[in-house]
Amino acid sequence: MNSTQEWQNVTWFEVDEHQLGQRIDNFLFSRLKGVPKSRIYRLIREGQVRVNKKRIKAETKLNIGDQIRVAPIRYEQKDENAVPVSDKVAQSLLSRVVYEDEGLMVVNKPSGIAVHGGSGVAYGLIEGLRAASGKKYLELIHRIDRDTSGLVMISKKRSTLKLLQDMLREHKIKKTYAAVVKGTVTLDRQLIDAPLHRYELANGERRVRVSKEGKESKTQWNVEERFMHATLVYASPLSGRTHQIRVHGLSIGHPLVGDDKYGHETEYKGPKPRRLCLHAMRLEIPGYETIEAPLPEDMQSLVAQLRAQKADKPVM
Repeated sequence: MNSTQEWQNVTWFEVDEHQLGQRIDNFLFSRLKGVPKSRIYRLIREGQVRVNKKRIKAETKLNIGDQIRVAPIRYEQKDENAVPVSDKVAQSLLSRVVYEDEGLMVVNKPSGIAVHGGSGVAYGLIEGLRAASGKKYLELIHRIDRDTSGLVMISKKRSTLKLLQDMLREHKIKKTYAAVVKGTVTLDRQLIDAPLHRYELANGERRVRVSKEGKESKTQWNVEERFMHATLVYASPLSGRTHQIRVHGLSIGHPLVGDDKYGHETEYKGPKPRRLCLHAMRLEIPGYETIEAPLPEDMQSLVAQLRAQKADKPVM
């Protein structure tokens, strides 16, 4: 056994200049190792996390000198002798850096690795990069799903983190994803405008659905190529909701190929995918050059197979 379940006493944190402006949920994700994100959100909702003795929300921003109290919780205590990130894995992640300057690092994350450890994951992208680079300050600017591949922005300075997170909040950064979806999408271009509501399953897993009670959510879909059983779409979310592209695709009858959470029961007769067919392919950031990551080999292979099926279709 590399870990045991133990009770943690009341924990106190004090915010310094490096955490100024950071959301409380993101702050806790990086410090309560072994505690699932769903549990952290529940602690916040139940008032078991207090900032300066006051109840807060997940999106509450921190100020220098804030006193954070976390009630006793059960957490996973890892073996101190365990090595969470091997040198080989760490160096492999470092080799996937596609852009870097004094404040920003952009990494082409492979599918199958989480952006950070926790929730049963020994380590994630950020832990691997810290181990490989030896840099003490590396922070995620945003997140993509574990099964999604592609571009992830990481700050090397607090000022860069704040600047780019402000840009994201103000919708100044354009993110474009490549997605292979089930069926033939009819419209070449469409704006999917459907509010999204996040909820939890009985096991604490987070899910999202279209709901009038949800938050405003818009995604621009542009068809890149059509096949017999699927369509290659370039999708640009105009808001940053959890699972947005996946749920918006489902809402118009075109769930993503390889999605085991949304629309997996929808019929699909094309070649079997290895994973969720979603790739963060392009970032357009004001003041920066456009940053791109080509389709990974597994998605390129799937698209090639879909093209072959289209070519083999008999002419009527």
